[in-house]
Amino acid sequence: MSRIGKKPVELPSGVTATISGQTVEVKGPKGTHSFTATDDVTIVQEDNVITVTPRGSSKRARQQWGMSRTMVANMVAGATEGFKKELEIQGVGYRAAVQGSTLKLNLGYSHDVDFDIPAGVTVTTPKPTEIVIEGSDAQLVGQVAANIRDWRRPEPYKGKGIRYKGEFIFRKEGKKK
Repeated sequence: MSRIGKKPVELPSGVTATISGQTVEVKGPKGTHSFTATDDVTIVQEDNVITVTPRGSSKRARQQWGMSRTMVANMVAGATEGFKKELEIQGVGYRAAVQGSTLKLNLGYSHDVDFDIPAGVTVTTPKPTEIVIEGSDAQLVGQVAANIRDWRRPEPYKGKGIRYKGEFIFRKEGKKK
């Protein structure tokens, strides 16, 4: 039994959901999102509650049960408050700035890195060493944060690079004489 799949998804005030077949569409103040579930699960809406149940006891049906419920819950959360990822930049001379729809990164390369910000995501830099990524789609926000982080991952000796806020980097000791 899926502990996550058993929980119903409650719709807060100001959010509406429509279910047609296997497609769930959620509308809220932050935008509209839709998700098409597989035929292994049944999605039902009663009043302000959406429930997901598996069609059978196969392994795939149980896998899709929890995943489908999480997708619906993420759409509801994105339509109401949205999602946010924060990145920190550590390193001498490493900095970031937003210019229009481009994020300019100085990361110790011989050139500046220009990262085009996709639609549906807002990127701000409150400080030159902080990047805040916000949007209503959880997958898109996480993917943009991962793509930015990939330009200079934190290294284990000095800790230089781009890391998630609060991320612990296991530090290694350098070689000795």
